[in-house]
Amino acid sequence: MYDGAKILTGLAIFLVLITVPFWYNGITSVTGMAGDPGRPDLELPEGETDCIRDGEWMRHGHMQLLDDWRDEVVRDGERYVVGVDGKTYEKSLTLTCLGCHTSKTNFCDRCHDYAAEDPYCWECHVVPETDIEQEGE
Repeated sequence: MYDGAKILTGLAIFLVLITVPFWYNGITSVTGMAGDPGRPDLELPEGETDCIRDGEWMRHGHMQLLDDWRDEVVRDGERYVVGVDGKTYEKSLTLTCLGCHTSKTNFCDRCHDYAAEDPYCWECHVVPETDIEQEGE
């Protein structure tokens, strides 16, 4: 009358099928398999060793930093920031960030394309000249 074995077998199969994507993603992210080519190679600035923050922090927090800078400059008139290296930097995407990272195509776009992000920075900011020259070729 009670089909306990069938119910438990069905439940076990159901749990395996439901958790396969989690197991697959966990295994492939550790081994580097599947369609994930890994983090994109970026064209880092030559001869530059200093930045306002370290690279790991910037990979994850640069958008918040740029949003904070925008608000502080526009609303409060605070135009300068002291970086972790002790240097004073102007709060400016164009003058500070793009002073070293001169190619939007080889730096910004590679990560944003990989992460499927479409930032709105370039609606106001001017694309660096090196990228305009590349588009003209």
